[in-house]
Amino acid sequence: MRFVAAIVCLLALTGCVRYQSQPILPPQTAASLDARSMTSPALKSFLEKNRGRTFAEWPPKAWDFETLTLVAIYFHPDLEVARAQWRVSEAEVITAGGRPNPTLAVTPGYNFNAASGVSPWLPAMTIDWPVEVAGKRDHRIVRAQHLAESARLNIASAVWRVRSNLRAALIELGDAHKRFVLLSKQQAAQQQLVGSLEQRAEAGAITAVEVAPARIAFKKIHTDMLDAQRRTTEALVQVASALGIPMSGLEKDFRFDGVYAMPLALPPNEARRAALTSRADIAAALADYEAAQSALQLEIAKQYPDIHIGTGYQWDQGESKWQLGLTAEIPVLNRNQGPIAAAQARREEAAARFVAAQAKAMGEIDRALAGFRASTARGKALGELAASLRQQHDAIAAQVKAGATDRLDLLASDVELAAAELQQWDGELKTTQAAAALEDAIQHPLNPAWQSGIERGPQTAKEQP
Repeated sequence: MRFVAAIVCLLALTGCVRYQSQPILPPQTAASLDARSMTSPALKSFLEKNRGRTFAEWPPKAWDFETLTLVAIYFHPDLEVARAQWRVSEAEVITAGGRPNPTLAVTPGYNFNAASGVSPWLPAMTIDWPVEVAGKRDHRIVRAQHLAESARLNIASAVWRVRSNLRAALIELGDAHKRFVLLSKQQAAQQQLVGSLEQRAEAGAITAVEVAPARIAFKKIHTDMLDAQRRTTEALVQVASALGIPMSGLEKDFRFDGVYAMPLALPPNEARRAALTSRADIAAALADYEAAQSALQLEIAKQYPDIHIGTGYQWDQGESKWQLGLTAEIPVLNRNQGPIAAAQARREEAAARFVAAQAKAMGEIDRALAGFRASTARGKALGELAASLRQQHDAIAAQVKAGATDRLDLLASDVELAAAELQQWDGELKTTQAAAALEDAIQHPLNPAWQSGIERGPQTAKEQP
C-alpha cells in the first residue's frame, strides 16, 4: 500500500510546472522605452523581413507611410497588449481541453475488538475516475477556440487603430509644415503691400488710417506662422507617440506622398458590403456570438450527469477485498435550468452586439462616404477659385507692365492669391482627412501599396535597440 501511494504521488508531481518570478522593474522598463530608436538594428531586420527588401542605407534618408506603419507595429505597446491577450485566450483553449483527474482516497481503519492473532488494521484505498458525457469537453474547446479567434481579430483592430493614429499625426505634421510655407508666402506679399502703402502715406497720398488694416493683417499672418511652428512641434510629439518611441529616437525626414494619396475613385458597393462582414471588429463580434453558441451547448450538455467509475481495495484483517462502483448524480431537483437560461440570454446579447457592430460600421461608412464626396466637391471649388485668381493676377500683372494700372493693384492681387492658395490647401487637407476617415470605416487601405501580414514586435522590457 505504501509503495502504491508513493508511486501515485511521484507520478502526480513529475509534470508539475515550477514557478519562476519575473518582477517588473519600473526603472528598467522606463530605460528600455527611452532607448527605443528608429535606428535600431533589430527594427532594420524586422522591416527587411516584412517589406521583402534590404536597406542599403540605414537609417533610410526618408521614411514613407508604409515603412512608418511597420515601425509603429514593431514598437507600439498597445499591440503587445493585444498579443498578450491573444496568448491568454490560446492558453484557455488548453484549459478547456483538460480532462478531469481521477481521485485517490486512502482510509486506514483499526478494529479494537480484533481476535487474538489477527491484525487489527483495516487499510482501504479507493480510486474515483470521472467520465464526462454528452460532449462537454468538445463544447468547452470550441467555445475557447472562438474566444481565441476573437482575441486574434482584436490584434487586427489594434493594428488598424495604430495605423489610423499614425496617419492622423502625419497629416497634422504635413499640414503644419505646408501652412507655414504658404503663410510665409502670404506674409511676404503682405509686407510688400504694407511697404507700398507706407510710402504713399509718407508722400501724403493716403492717410495713416488707410495703412492700419494692412499692418494688422500682416501681424495676424505673423501670429498664424507662429501657431504653425507650434503645431509642427506638437505634431512631431504626436508622431513619436503614434510610433511608440520617445522624441529622442524619432527620425524626422518624412515623405508624405503615401499619407496624402487620394483614391482614384470611391470604393464600389461590393467593398462596402465586404466591410460590413469582414471588418475586424465585426468578425470578432461574430466569433463572440459563436462562443456564446458553444457556451449554450455546454450548459445544455450539463443536464446529463457525468459518470464516476470507482474501484477500491481493502485489506480486512488478513483478507483482501476488491470493490467496483458506478456513481452518477440523479438530476431530479435540478436540471441546470438557470445556467441554460443565462446562456440563452448571453447568446441573444451576443447576437444584438453583432447587429449593433454592423449598424455602427454601416453608419461610419455612409458618413465617411458622404464626407468624402462633400470634401471633394469643396476642394474642387476652392481649386477653381484659386485658378480664377491666378488668371486675374496674370491679367493685372500684364496691365501693370503695360502701364495701364497701378502697381498697388498687383500687390493687393498677390496678397489675395496667397490667401486663396491657403484656402485651396485647406480644401485639400479636408479631403485627405475625409479619405482617412473612409479608410477607417472600411478598415482597408485605399492605397494598395500598404499590405498586412505583419509579425509581432518586441516586448517592452525585452527589446534591445
